[in-house]
Amino acid sequence: MNKIRLNVVRALGFGLALAVSIAVPAQATAASAAKKASSSSAASKAASKSSASAAGSRKAVASKTRAARPTHAVVATRKTIASVASPVRSFGQLAGLHETEDPLALKSGVAFVMDQDTNEVLLNKNSQAVLPIASITKLMTAMVVTEAKLPMDEVLTITQDDVDTEKGSSSRLKVGTQLPRGEMLHLALMSSENRAANSLGRHYPGGLPAFVGAMNAKAKLLGMMDTRYVEPTGLSSQNQSSARDLASLVSAASHVPLIRELSTSPEHQVAIGNRQMQFHTTNRLVRNPDWDIGVQKTGYINEAGQCLVMQAQMAGRKLIMVLLDSAGKYSRIGDAERIRKWVMANPAPLTAATTPSLATGLTRASGTAAALPGAASLLAPSTETQAAKPAI
Repeated sequence: MNKIRLNVVRALGFGLALAVSIAVPAQATAASAAKKASSSSAASKAASKSSASAAGSRKAVASKTRAARPTHAVVATRKTIASVASPVRSFGQLAGLHETEDPLALKSGVAFVMDQDTNEVLLNKNSQAVLPIASITKLMTAMVVTEAKLPMDEVLTITQDDVDTEKGSSSRLKVGTQLPRGEMLHLALMSSENRAANSLGRHYPGGLPAFVGAMNAKAKLLGMMDTRYVEPTGLSSQNQSSARDLASLVSAASHVPLIRELSTSPEHQVAIGNRQMQFHTTNRLVRNPDWDIGVQKTGYINEAGQCLVMQAQMAGRKLIMVLLDSAGKYSRIGDAERIRKWVMANPAPLTAATTPSLATGLTRASGTAAALPGAASLLAPSTETQAAKPAI
């Protein structure tokens, strides 16, 4: 009987060792084999003693082995996952735009500040680089909707076609939600609601293809030659523009009263079915009494980094500010504050020194594509060191 028990215990031990050797990574298997050999040796020595104590000893060893091995397997698995994970880099980071130095030590790869009335450029950092613009796209969406003079009280319905399949982002507007066009526009500008923006495009005469065509036509009319739109939300990294182009867009949007009102709204409550839902702005500077913002829009996707465009009054001037590819969740806000404090203290033009980067040599004239994965449309950062007046 003792021999039978011994064979059963050995069989169970062998089966457990085999299962662990399959499930555990290679580096953990060697450690398991060593422990198994040690356990077998201890069991053999214990077998020469009394049968009762030998059985108890073997059960204790088997129990400890079963408890210890899964723990080592989990640790090994976590180490393997950690070694593979790597942070996602934006197009600007891949192109080396963050290597460009500027006098304010901004965290944004691209920065452009100009006087809206005089076209005087106060700050110019990589303003010619063409990058994904994320939800800054929604400013052009609003321009097309308002210029079409479609009825703002017409009720639009969120459908499955408005669900984000590009990035898998969530939304508080469930499929079946019905809201007037004006409310959809409000949520798109203030809270950057993607389903609301897409619904605005779908309900345009001719549908999304016609809407996107109108977006690109408007960009061309504004002289935004580096700009391209493929959809109305900004979720696609193919929606791209330059800081100079976006300054033109912000300037145009600031002359539309409805866009000014909705984009600077701090919060808004809408009735969805039998519920009242509260939405808030994505730009906390709107609530800051130190800021007098006329129009604004934020944006973020991995490829674009943190983005922010604004028209604001400071030091007695109407300034347009464009910040693209900012690294860090709050860095675009920090950069905007640095710029405001500098303008208040020193209104003289400020230029950014351009240092060599991975994008050097990629100019609009040469038309050479960037030799970087995912950054084929990126243009070289501006090499200007003197204030220039863009055609706005």
